[in-house]
Amino acid sequence: MSRVRIEQLINGRKAKDIYEHIRKHGVVSKIDLLDRSGLTGSTLTRTLEELTAQGLIAEAGFGESTGGRRPILYTINSDYAYVFGLDISRMHSKLMLFDLQMNRLESKRWIMNERMTPQKLLGEIAAEAEDMLARRHLDRSRVLGLGIGAVGPLDRTTGALLDPLHFPAPGWNQVALTDYMEERLGFPCMLDNGANAALIAESWSVRERDYRHLLYVHVGVGIRSAMMTGGQLVYGAVDMEGSLGQMIIQTDGPRLWGQGNFGALESYVSIHALEQQAQARLKQGRESLLLRLAPEPESVQFSHLQQALQENDPLTVELFTQAATYFGIGLANLLNILHPEKVILGGALISSHTGFFHTATRTAIQRAYYYPKYQVVFSLGSLGEDALATGAALMVINRMTAG
Repeated sequence: MSRVRIEQLINGRKAKDIYEHIRKHGVVSKIDLLDRSGLTGSTLTRTLEELTAQGLIAEAGFGESTGGRRPILYTINSDYAYVFGLDISRMHSKLMLFDLQMNRLESKRWIMNERMTPQKLLGEIAAEAEDMLARRHLDRSRVLGLGIGAVGPLDRTTGALLDPLHFPAPGWNQVALTDYMEERLGFPCMLDNGANAALIAESWSVRERDYRHLLYVHVGVGIRSAMMTGGQLVYGAVDMEGSLGQMIIQTDGPRLWGQGNFGALESYVSIHALEQQAQARLKQGRESLLLRLAPEPESVQFSHLQQALQENDPLTVELFTQAATYFGIGLANLLNILHPEKVILGGALISSHTGFFHTATRTAIQRAYYYPKYQVVFSLGSLGEDALATGAALMVINRMTAG
């Protein structure tokens, strides 16, 4: 495959639409394509022949007869090209390799600690990408590109991280991600914030259901969100995916890290907020299993909270329930402003315990102003911690039918 712009691999809007329809539905009959495309039979045949000759699609047998000849079935050629998806987050990062049908072929995960600087992580990611291709006996010319979903704020146009907060290692400011990876790997790279990438992936995973308005919220070290309407991501004037965490829910409340709004949502609903609250309660003399898991109150970390929660430690359950309730209030504010059809929730706090999800969504529904006339679907999503890397890869594939 020659190195041309991804958008130029398929010529013409109609050909792009046909390819996208086949990709979305997996296997499609020529009759269905004729009905949906609005093309004449001869034009459709010519377009399908061109896509087949390029290796973009392939015949997949014959469908059921409706009285005449059995219709030809088409599917995309998964081996036409390959694509990488990269998730760069504060707790861990992940690289995944897919074919064009989004079958996962390879995966590697990194723990983000105080030693994982941009230079170290990006160097290891580039080396691992090369190793993945070598193991699959794939030349890099067959790679469509690398998509990156990262913690914001960032600049999608220049492909750079700007000044994200709370990375364990230093140096994660003004990092030219796409420039570095393109120079090292030799194929196109593109960047978007992780919440957008995750929403792209979750939307793709439920493509048989045409949700028009989707909201994604990720709760971990911070609170990240993304919105999609009419199948398209909603972008603001600047990238501030973490701004939801600065929603004020109690004007005289605390603030984290000595910055941001007092009484902001992330001051009650985030990993660091829970750690601080647990440490404060233990210093006040509260009994808890946490005292056996950590040597001192100041040393309590999220991993200790997770273990104590699994063992139904009363204090830990109380803290998570309180956080879930506050999060539900924040969700209710979003519902009353945005009115999404479906809300997908992800992140370490959401997955920590089923009770967190149920408490938060019940609180949100109780405070949704137009409920029950306004109905919303809440979901944990279907991709879990793979959502960001999967969506990052889909960003690249979606460029094939852009323009």
